[in-house]
Amino acid sequence: MLRIGIDLGGTKVELVALSANGEELFRKRVPTPKEYAATLDTISALVQGAESVLGQQATVGVGIPGVISPYSGLVKNANSTWLNGQPLDVDLSQRLSREVRVANDANCFAVSEAVDGAASGKDMVFGVILGTGCGAGLAINGKVHRGGNSIAGEWGHNPLPWMHDNEFNSTDCFCGKHDCIETFLSGTGFVRDYKAAGGECNSGIELATKLDNGELLAQAAFERYINRLGRSLAHVINVLDPDVIVLGGGVSNIDAIYPLLPNILTQYVLGGECRTPVIKNRHGSSSGVRGAAWLWGGH
Repeated sequence: MLRIGIDLGGTKVELVALSANGEELFRKRVPTPKEYAATLDTISALVQGAESVLGQQATVGVGIPGVISPYSGLVKNANSTWLNGQPLDVDLSQRLSREVRVANDANCFAVSEAVDGAASGKDMVFGVILGTGCGAGLAINGKVHRGGNSIAGEWGHNPLPWMHDNEFNSTDCFCGKHDCIETFLSGTGFVRDYKAAGGECNSGIELATKLDNGELLAQAAFERYINRLGRSLAHVINVLDPDVIVLGGGVSNIDAIYPLLPNILTQYVLGGECRTPVIKNRHGSSSGVRGAAWLWGGH
């Protein structure tokens, strides 16, 4: 069975076509139009073009930076704001004359890593994206777990747990709350914290370079970051106790994270015991689009 996945991002729309065993057969990306009707046109054209090249019809899954409300059937919480309030799955299904499955992009990441990625074979996978924002998704037996409100995995918009005195009321989140995990653990939050301590940099990549070079301010910011990450993941383990946690996004490329986390987790997980693996993703920036294709099931 041919599967097509679409990653509908803020700057680009990417398509990948996978064979039944996950082999990549076709890939294409185009700029994201900033208007709803044009987005439908773009996705339809990408799917039809891929199917023309490959000579067969495919299932279609789409990952979006938001969710389909289970109550209204409309997109909500999308930072690509032209999608909000639209019946994206219904409109695409009509355009392509077949059912189109739509899921949050972090959920697609979790599914990708669960099906044939770093967490292959694990029953419950918590997939975390530490990028410009901070999101997460939950895959159970290789399938998205959306939850009754379609917000399962929205871990980034809980408050940072076990807060230190200087962390209270220190950040504002776009969601309207204070001190959300996202404001501390996103790449943006990591840079913000470093600059607040007197450092100078313009991006997470630049900060990672300073860390590699042993700059003291960067090392201090990383020590704060890794402790906050450990606290936040311990909260997840106390609630869900997943079989594995997979990290994605730009911050996941900091290799120093992985040997340090286990000792921090045991300080905060109930009972003082924790051997939950926290691992780096396998598919990198391709994980989301592959996960969209796998919305139609595993091998």
